[in-house]
Amino acid sequence: MSNPRYKRIVLKLSGEALAGEQGYGLSPEVVKSVASQVKEVVGLGVEVAVVVGGGNIWRGKVGSEMGMDRTTADYMGMLATVMNSLALQDALEKLGPETRVMSSIDMRQVAEPYIRRKAIRHLEKNRVVIFAAGTGNPYFSTDTTAALRAAEIEADVILMAKNNVDGVYSADPMKDANATKYLELSYLEVISQGLEVMDSTASTLCMDNDIPLVVFSIMENGNIKKAVLGEDIGTVVRRNK
Repeated sequence: MSNPRYKRIVLKLSGEALAGEQGYGLSPEVVKSVASQVKEVVGLGVEVAVVVGGGNIWRGKVGSEMGMDRTTADYMGMLATVMNSLALQDALEKLGPETRVMSSIDMRQVAEPYIRRKAIRHLEKNRVVIFAAGTGNPYFSTDTTAALRAAEIEADVILMAKNNVDGVYSADPMKDANATKYLELSYLEVISQGLEVMDSTASTLCMDNDIPLVVFSIMENGNIKKAVLGEDIGTVVRRNK
């Protein structure tokens, strides 16, 4: 059996990644593929927590730009992450792994409330824990949720799975043919250069708590396992290079 580099991980999935090529809603094929890859990692003995975005259903920023109250728009976005989390839970449990959805917003009919010690206990029992509803507060992204939860549960790494890029680039590779891919960066470089890896709050949290970040493409099957094994895919961001 291959030896994982990391014992406990936080997998950050964007909502757009679950939408697949259609760009909105949920792609059953993509959700099943992600669930299958997570199952593969669980089979290695790795403790897996997942944070899912909600941009495939609703983005708080869009609502705010429409003139909606920012707080209301952000809470709608949190509810979208709950829908994605339940879809991923269903796909995972059809494949075998025990799964728990823990929500930052109280909705006991569909998810457990987030309690740090209970989340850690679930992980120790080899259950996949899906953190839903962001931090439970407006004005914070799911990137920040991933950084916060990783610090709380003492995760070894955050694996940031992207659907449109395979790492961190100097510019948007879809718009700039001269964009170059970074293999390794420090958080200070990410913040000072304004690289769109995660928002500055999340980057600062990771830097202050010395949590490494691996940015890679989710579109290639098996990449989550490769990242867990420490293979050279994507871009690694650390406190110090």
